[in-house]
This record gives sequence, structure tokens and C-alpha cells, in this order.
Amino acid sequence: MLDKAFFLFPGQGAQFPGMALDLLERGGDGVKHVFSLASEVFGKDMAALLRDSSPEELKQTDVSQPAITLANLAAAAYLAEKGLKPSGAAGFSLGEYSALAAAGVISAEDCLFLVAKRGEAMQAAIDRINQNDPKPPGMAAVIGLAPEQVEALIAGWRKDGLTDLNAANINSPRQVAVSGSAAALEEAEKRFKEAGAKRFMRLQVAGPYHSPFMKEAAAEFDVHLDKARFNDPAIPVFSNVTGRQISGGEEAKALAHRHILEGVRWTDEEASLALLAPDALLEVGPGKVLQGLWKDTGSAIPCHGAGTAAEIEELSK
Repeated sequence: MLDKAFFLFPGQGAQFPGMALDLLERGGDGVKHVFSLASEVFGKDMAALLRDSSPEELKQTDVSQPAITLANLAAAAYLAEKGLKPSGAAGFSLGEYSALAAAGVISAEDCLFLVAKRGEAMQAAIDRINQNDPKPPGMAAVIGLAPEQVEALIAGWRKDGLTDLNAANINSPRQVAVSGSAAALEEAEKRFKEAGAKRFMRLQVAGPYHSPFMKEAAAEFDVHLDKARFNDPAIPVFSNVTGRQISGGEEAKALAHRHILEGVRWTDEEASLALLAPDALLEVGPGKVLQGLWKDTGSAIPCHGAGTAAEIEELSK
């Protein structure tokens, strides 16, 4: 049994049809309550949505965000049923809301409510962008340059007039995702390769996340964010925006206001949580992305999958 495990919650992009249904089938009242609460908040049968949706349907921001959050919270509930509770929590992008719930900063109900409204606001903003721009903005992964170099290059290019480019996700020492206009991404590809990037890979995502392009979505979401109660964390929980531990509920709410617009400083966040020396990290939710990013840090602290019933049962032995 793990005495000091930190939970890491994945974000958008980790979804797949049928995820978390094994947790519902094999879990107890805690997991069933999460599914019931999610169905009530989202106004639809979430088990049916996870079972019947195609991969394309699950990619829609207003569908994927509620679905992933349900899967994350269901995995945390199943872990609790097996006697595994977090000593700390962090979440990648959307996953930060699951982390805030795990740390007691927001209730599960408020977590689901906020994620629903966040997804709706972001999808509406993306639809408006795509409607008005024949070449809409997007995202790309810069592979082979250090995050510090990528950020310095972007800052220098901004002074030269390349303003529609932002570091959106600092994923690992070898990978940074950038958001930008179509023209900015085209120009950035040439410049990053000239600077030594091994690859510049366009990402198949719905929109330019974690950037000023999401300004309208942030404004719409803020109205709903003010309806939620933010408590002081019961366990250490970390911020994408700062890469550091969140001090209290007031700071958590202020950071949530900035979350849609600013980049995810995941490598800084990993360094911050490593300082607290957990026995292990658990990726609590679908996929293995965060396990891979943790491996890139070179840390000796293990990171295990904990998104399926089989994985969780193995951990609880």
C-alpha cells in the first residue's frame, strides 16, 4: 500500500470511448455517486455518453471536458474505495479542476458544474473563431528545444512583430506546445527549425488553448466561476499558471480566472511536487500521457497508471 501518493489528473486529449465504464461496473457506491452526480449536473446519462459516443464526438470541447472530468473523479472514487487517498494533487490543464476537487478546494458538484460551463464557453469561442476566420488559429508542438529557449525566442519575436504566438503547454524538457494564428504558426515553424528544433508538429485540437485567443471564453466562464465556493486546500495542490503550490482558496479562485488564458507550466509543477518527496505518483484518469511526461524528468519517484479498475486493484494489493 502506498503511504504518500500524489494524484495527477489528465486533461483534454486523454479521452476515449468507453473510458471509466469498468470503474462503474466494478466500483461501489462512491463511483456510482460520481456517475449519478455527473448525469444530474450535465443533464444527460453520462454512462450512455461514454458508451455510445464516437471518438469524433468525444473530441468536441463541450463533450470531452465533462467526460474526462467524470473519468478522473470516478477513478479517484475507486481508489478511495480501495483505501488509496491522495497526499497531494495536480492536474494537467482541464485536469486541474479534478485536482482542486481531490484537495477539497471545490466540491465534486462544483467541479462538474465549472467544467461543464468551461467546456461550453470554450466551444462557443472556438465556433466563433472558426466561423469568422477561413484559416483559424491552432496549436503545434515544438520538439527538441528547451522550454526556456522556446519562451525566449517567442519573447524576442514578439518585439519584432510576431505577436500572435504563445507558449501554451510546457510539457517536458523536450516539448513545448504553442498556440497561434495560422500565419504565426507558419512563420514560427520556419524560425523554430532554424533555431534547432527537431520537429514542429501541428496538433489536431479544436482551438488555440491557453492563450489570449480564449479571451471571450474566459469572460463568459468568469460569471460561472464566481458561483463556486473555493476552500483552503486540505492537501498540497499545485497550479498550472504558476507551477507552484497553491496557498489557499482565495488564490485558487484567482488562478482559475487566469487558467484559460495562460500557459500550463507543467515542468515547473512537476519540480514543485517532487520537492515534497511523495512515495509515488498516480495518473488518475484515462491514458498514459502524464506518466510519459514524468519519465522525461528523470526522477526516481515512480509514476503509475490508476485510470482503470485493473490498474487500481493492482496498486491496492
